[in-house]
Amino acid sequence: MFLTITTTGTPERPATDLGFLLHKHPEKAQRFSTSYGTAHVLYPEADDQRCTAALLLEVDAVALVRRGKGKGRGGAPDAALAQYVNDRPYAASSLLAVALSAVFSSAMRGVCNARPERAAEPLPLRIEVPSLPARGGPELVRRLFEPLGWAVTVEPVPLDVQFPEWGDSRYVRLVLESQALTLAEALRHLYVLLPVLDDAKHYWVASDEVDKLLRAGEGWLPDHPEQKLITSRYLSRRWSLTREAMERLELVRLAEADDSEVEDIDNAVEAETEAEEKPTPLAVQRRDAILAALKASGAARVLDLGCGQGQLVQALLKDPAFTEIVGVDVSMRALTIAGRRLKLDRMGERQASRVQLFQSSLAYTDSRLKGYDAAVLSEVVEHLDLPRLPALEYAVFGSARPRTVLVTTPNVEYNVRWESLPAGHVRHSDHRFEWTREEFRAWARAVAERHGYEVEFVPVGLDDPEVGPPTQMAVFEMSTAAVNVTDEKEAKAA
Repeated sequence: MFLTITTTGTPERPATDLGFLLHKHPEKAQRFSTSYGTAHVLYPEADDQRCTAALLLEVDAVALVRRGKGKGRGGAPDAALAQYVNDRPYAASSLLAVALSAVFSSAMRGVCNARPERAAEPLPLRIEVPSLPARGGPELVRRLFEPLGWAVTVEPVPLDVQFPEWGDSRYVRLVLESQALTLAEALRHLYVLLPVLDDAKHYWVASDEVDKLLRAGEGWLPDHPEQKLITSRYLSRRWSLTREAMERLELVRLAEADDSEVEDIDNAVEAETEAEEKPTPLAVQRRDAILAALKASGAARVLDLGCGQGQLVQALLKDPAFTEIVGVDVSMRALTIAGRRLKLDRMGERQASRVQLFQSSLAYTDSRLKGYDAAVLSEVVEHLDLPRLPALEYAVFGSARPRTVLVTTPNVEYNVRWESLPAGHVRHSDHRFEWTREEFRAWARAVAERHGYEVEFVPVGLDDPEVGPPTQMAVFEMSTAAVNVTDEKEAKAA
């Protein structure tokens, strides 16, 4: 991934002042570590007449995958391969934009103590990007850069020079030239428009991205004819953030037209004296729903299967109606953290007698899990590969056979309501799948029929009329006939 910035000069105003403006010495080759690889700054040429600074970003594809968020649904082989075989190391994108901000942060702010007058004045600039993904083609590149004062040369890159009949790829070679812009303005244009043209970001887009956009877009974005497209793409098409940014940009435009401050215009509503009530987190709503279902079942001895760090175990301990609570997980690290959370080493004798944690895999039967009133599998099944679900099913419903089983899992149909979740991605990188409501109900009904249970379904969280709730819960209750058979077996065993 490569970009060059070139300027020209005279003996009185040498081109090598570019080194002062970028805060990088022309006689040195410097390297900078980033979260996704190594950035190099070097000067292929540097004299009074002409100076070129180059930014080379070596992307570590493995680091990009490890730090990425989410995987494709079901872990499809092509999606898994695309994590490693892609254009990120070669084509300018949000990775290069972030590297620009990190390596040339002072230059982007227009700060240069050594040459303050040069930082504030326009320079003859030529910027070259050899490989740039352009979703929208050369015409969109011109629509984005020409209104900002750039002379734009954009050349489509053919798919294969040996087969011209295949046509052009989505990549272009870009050359920008201007005599009227400062270096800081040029860098801010690139910082915003590179990811806009790629129409993708390599990191989660949160609310602070609005502030980043407005800072980098100061002085040019409010009046840009493609403002809406730039804003939407930069914010990964998150409609709520796009709306917020557009509203703030309009305030900036009105303030400039009225020669006043934004604060003087945006004063129609007094500042709220009371903080707005925060919505209850989904994890809390899920625990509350589980506790309510357990109370309704009359369970006293409860298994938390896949207990993780012990949040549900901790909540169960607060209610004396639950006389025995067992947390089970395959991860010893998770059990260690759960023990610390519960303060087992400092717990009183009576309280300690109600709880225990032990390691076990739900892929195998375990005699220690038998004889309990209820078992909870909260956000567990989606962490297993689908072929392993029958083993879990038998271990819980066929071998342990608690009277009540609660299973919660994400509803994939609700994912469209998570604005920060890219399309086609699951909610957690370790999820092997996520079910629709109908898929979950079909699985639960089949399990109930095979093992002598009856099942009902309870929404958890806001039950959206179009896509359902964010989490779905199945409440399994052993049928009367199955209870009688189980009681007879236990009596004979005794």
